[in-house]
Amino acid sequence: MRFVLDNSVVMRWLFSDGTVEAIDYAKRILEFLTHEDAVALVPRIWALEVGNVIVCAEAKGLLQEARSAEFLGNLLEMGIETDSRTNPHALSDTLQLARRYKLSTYDASYLELALREGLPLATNDDALRKTLASAGGRLA
Repeated sequence: MRFVLDNSVVMRWLFSDGTVEAIDYAKRILEFLTHEDAVALVPRIWALEVGNVIVCAEAKGLLQEARSAEFLGNLLEMGIETDSRTNPHALSDTLQLARRYKLSTYDASYLELALREGLPLATNDDALRKTLASAGGRLA
């Protein structure tokens, strides 16, 4: 099964922070991703988002570089694929979704990808979760 993976879930894997519900949800998504036929699709911005959170956490002393390297190595082994068509939609469909639902364009890129591909979205982001149903999408 394929689904769109939001960075909010990935960061729960690294930091194990947030509500009990958010952590449990992230664990379920991670477990699901370990199945052979599972593939997570991410927009092109995803790797930059992951890197930015890690760099900021390291700068604040919340994360050691060795732990970051281990985590990134694990991510690279997972069935995560980057969508090659994110950019052509960025200034049209994604921008319109951001305007309509008052999202950042970064968050809207996950929504756009899920809607375009007809895939469920795995997210712990409250704004994305609320918007998802209104936009005709579904939660993974």
